[in-house]
Amino acid sequence: MEVIVGLDIGGTKTAVLRGTREGRILARSQFPTPQGFAPAFERLCQEVEGHLRTAASLGDGVAAISVSIGGPLDIARGIIYSPPNLPGWDAVPLKDLLAERLQLPVHVEHDGNAGALAEQYFGAGRGFRNIIFLTMGTGLGGGLILDGRLYRGTTDLAGEVGHMRIAPDGPEAYGKRGSWEGFCSGPGMVRLARQLYPGRWPEGVELDGRQLTELAHAADPEALEVVAETGRWLGRGLAVLADILNPEVIVIGSMAVRLGDLLLDPAREEMQREALPGTFRACRVVPAELGEGLGDVAALCAAIQAWHQDG
Repeated sequence: MEVIVGLDIGGTKTAVLRGTREGRILARSQFPTPQGFAPAFERLCQEVEGHLRTAASLGDGVAAISVSIGGPLDIARGIIYSPPNLPGWDAVPLKDLLAERLQLPVHVEHDGNAGALAEQYFGAGRGFRNIIFLTMGTGLGGGLILDGRLYRGTTDLAGEVGHMRIAPDGPEAYGKRGSWEGFCSGPGMVRLARQLYPGRWPEGVELDGRQLTELAHAADPEALEVVAETGRWLGRGLAVLADILNPEVIVIGSMAVRLGDLLLDPAREEMQREALPGTFRACRVVPAELGEGLGDVAALCAAIQAWHQDG
């Protein structure tokens, strides 16, 4: 069997997995991402080499290494330019370094784009030609499939939707108050909770997005209102994107997978109020079909996308 070794590199954790061109995950390992590039690179190479040995023992051929990682980055050359969640990764030629160490073809993709490709090939985007994918987890990033093709933009920065300012003031992200990520991310939802209910969740009291999600599912009225308010801000941004790009489907990961219609119903209602009627009617807003496994499948998609382009 021919397999891909995929790397999902994040600021907190890195996953290494073996999978197929059809998006099937065969094996997976995970470790905390070491601080600084040199120790992180050595650790992930050791993990990859373990997967290569296992693949060889099973008689599987490894066709390529596929990387999903946050930007900014030069995708074609595989150079990583100081992602905020990976301190010390400054102008790192990751593609060349991995190819030299592992002696295999290496493909690198922005994690938002990789998520969009995963949902296009194997998830909620199947059968559609115009797809917006949103990460909506620790941050708010995106990937765009337009006329059936991944759109990266002039400098590989297309899809950085969290930077968009949608209010004069509000929770801060990207160093500015009122950005979309400031409202619509795990940390953003926590900041909203503290603003809306400072008596219950003052600064200094431990709170994260997963706790708010659990409380919302338990029908806690204040948590439900925080989720609904996050959804309304989500819908305002969705309306802007939909009016500009006129997609068939908007697929949202992480928070939308965990919260479902508790988040998406208020988002759809706000989007309907804000978007052009024809734009809204043409567009579905859905959680990522790949669910919590999205990151694993996305890690394979830099290589899968390269094969689609070559084919």
